[in-house]
Formats: sequence, C-alpha cells, structure tokens
Amino acid sequence: MGLFLLRRFGVMLLTAICLTFVVFFLTNLYPNLEKLAKTQGNFRMTEEEVATWLGNRGYTRSTVAKYGEWLGVIPGYVIEGSDGETRARCAPRGLALEDAPRYCGILQGGWGYSTRAKETAGIVMFKALKLTGFLMLWALIVTVPTALVVGILAGMREGSRTDRSLSTFSIITSATPEYVSGVVLIAIFSSSAVGLKWFKGSAASAMNDANLVNFTLPVLTIALFSIGYIARMTRASMTEVMTAQYIRTARLKGVSFPNIVLKHALRNALIAPFTVIILQIPYLLTGVVITETLFNYKGFGWLLVQSAGNNDIDVLLGVSVVSVVIVLLTQLISDIGYVYLNPRIRIS
Repeated sequence: MGLFLLRRFGVMLLTAICLTFVVFFLTNLYPNLEKLAKTQGNFRMTEEEVATWLGNRGYTRSTVAKYGEWLGVIPGYVIEGSDGETRARCAPRGLALEDAPRYCGILQGGWGYSTRAKETAGIVMFKALKLTGFLMLWALIVTVPTALVVGILAGMREGSRTDRSLSTFSIITSATPEYVSGVVLIAIFSSSAVGLKWFKGSAASAMNDANLVNFTLPVLTIALFSIGYIARMTRASMTEVMTAQYIRTARLKGVSFPNIVLKHALRNALIAPFTVIILQIPYLLTGVVITETLFNYKGFGWLLVQSAGNNDIDVLLGVSVVSVVIVLLTQLISDIGYVYLNPRIRIS
C-alpha cells in the first residue's frame, strides 16, 4: 500500500504541474494581458503604453519564469520600471522592498489579488468555495441514498416492472443536462406560468439563510443528473451480483430473498458504485458552474464564470488550482477505497 500511495502521489504531482501550467499559459496570453492593462489602466492606451504597463509589472517576461514565481519556487521579480518606480512581486500595496519576502507564490499562500473584487484572491475564492461546499454537501445527501435505493430495487429483479420503471427514470434524469432540468424546475415550481410558486427561482438569499424555499431547486438541479447516473451503475452491479453462483447456491439452500440481498449481494454490489459516488465530487464541482449561474448563487462556479468574463487572472488561476487538487484527491480516495473494498486487488 505504501508503494502504491507513493506512485499515486508522484503521478498526482506531475499531473497538477502540467494542468496548472497549461491554465497559466492560456490565461497569460497577450490578448488577456492587453485586456488587463486597459482595464486597470485606460481603455484608450496605445500599444506602446500597454507594453510599458505590462513591462513595468513583469508580465512581458518568459512564461516559465512567471509560472515559477506564481508557483513560489522562484524568487519574485524586482523591476525598475520605465517610470522610475521600483516594483516587486512580493511587495505589493506599499510594502517596503526590504521587508518583503523573496518567495510569494501559491506554495507560500500567495494567491494574488482580485482585480474585480479589489481584495485578496484567496479570500474571494474560499468564500465562494465555502458556499459551493454547502451546496455540494446537500446535493450528495439527496443524491447518494436516493440513487442507491433506486439502483438496488431495479437490480434485485431484473426485467420486472419495477426494474423497467426505475431504469426509465434513471435514463431520463441522466440524459437531461442541468441547464435543462434547472429551467424546467423553475418553470414548474417557481414561475407564475404553472402557478406552483412553492420555491424561489433564485438562490441569492440562500447564501446568507439557506432554507427549503430558496435552496431546494439548486440542490435538485444538481442531484437529478447524478441520481440517474449512480442508479444505473448500481443497478448494473446489482444485476451482475444477483446472477453470481454463490447467490444461486444461497437460493437453493433456502435462504430468504431479503437475506440474500442484504447479507450476500448488497456488499459486493456496492463496490463499483462507491467509486462512482466518490468521483461525483469533482463532477459536482464543475456541474455547479451552470447551476450557480442559473440560480444566481455566488459560489465557486459563479466565481469561475465571473473571473473568466472579467479577466480576473489571479482568481481564475486560483480556481484552477483548487479544482485540480480536489479532482486528484477524490481520485486518490476512490483508488484507496476500492482497494480496501475489493480483496482481489489487495491480494494482487
């Protein structure tokens, strides 16, 4: 297990470096930097003025050097600008150069500055991440029990009327994207067109006071797709287990059907769905982009859209780092959990 974890951590580190470098390279393309200069300076700046503004702030140096500084493995730049002012990456907002640290990248907790929110990017990002974490938690609370029950009931008796009905429900929900299910839920349960004004079509008030009225529709929008997907995987696994030889032997020995399901089939049938459930976490992180934008819930997905639209480079980079870390960690947890649940993998 120790060697397995060591290899996995090595692959995770290499993957994180590659992915963050790609995002860093794309966000630091010249059109984005030109837009940043004109946004922070003057929209009527000439090309020469843009080049001077970027050069005074270290944006015109090589991508590798800028990435190393942003990551925190290379000392931050100290530049004598053409305007005579000395600027340092690690000495922003009036901090004396002699008091500034040499390294101030991600590894040191330096997430940069949000040009849109006018405050530290880390504060902006983790406020949004907290809201999204709360939304994802309730989505999982709704998704996992519902999907497992639906999948187990459908897989217990393959081909039955219950199986066909629940399988149809799973296929419909998993085939419907969030932007469709969200609009449908809003039209049915919050608009005046149908008349069922049970819930609010906006979740803006849920950021301060989440309740059944303002938080139900966003949770259902995220949960519906995952319920169908996990239920189908659980049903397939349960169907396979119910046709295994040891299940037939238990039936021939006269073991009751409920005991066969609960004591013999259920544990083995949940091995594959466990992996799928864990891997739903990074999917939910990307799925909330649509849901939060649709319901005006200013979480992580909403922040990603706003940062991309407003060219908020530091926040956009921070969001990419957090997303990569969450995806890699959930994959690691999934691998470890699968090893413990499946004895054949441990033996091999």
